[in-house]
Amino acid sequence: MSDTPGVPGQASAGPRSGAPTETDGVPRPLAAVLDGRTLPGVLSWPAGRPVQDALDAALAAGWQSTVLDLEGVADKAEFMARASEALRLPPWFGRNWDALADCLGDLSWWPAEHGGRLLVVRAWQGYAAAEPEEWHAAESVLADAVARWRDTDTGLAVLLTRDAGGTAPARR
Repeated sequence: MSDTPGVPGQASAGPRSGAPTETDGVPRPLAAVLDGRTLPGVLSWPAGRPVQDALDAALAAGWQSTVLDLEGVADKAEFMARASEALRLPPWFGRNWDALADCLGDLSWWPAEHGGRLLVVRAWQGYAAAEPEEWHAAESVLADAVARWRDTDTGLAVLLTRDAGGTAPARR
């Protein structure tokens, strides 16, 4: 797997024969999204399972992915800084919920010719505990973005992980 930032995966639209399955060690909900059997959504990732498995599965299915690592984030300003860095948001990103919603509703800055986009949000529990209202706003923005892209050939799925574990690769 390449750690080269910004290099998109390539695949055709619709079900993907190379997409991982539950038997490949990828949980059924994510495997079904990646191979086109299920529309993208906000999914949970099992605690203790390496996030790298999800990233590898996305790459194999022709999806682009990035990790938004929220470990140690305790306020909105740091959340926005991490989101800006991890997603490589455009310069016009205003570091507020409306601006994040605008960026995730456009995605011209994160092109995907085929396949989709997987945003892995990890170590979010500390932020959710420190700022429950802000976390609720973040969840709402993410869910709305997923819904916006759900019926397209280049959907957006969000994967919430239960722990940090592993490294946080740049967007690819």
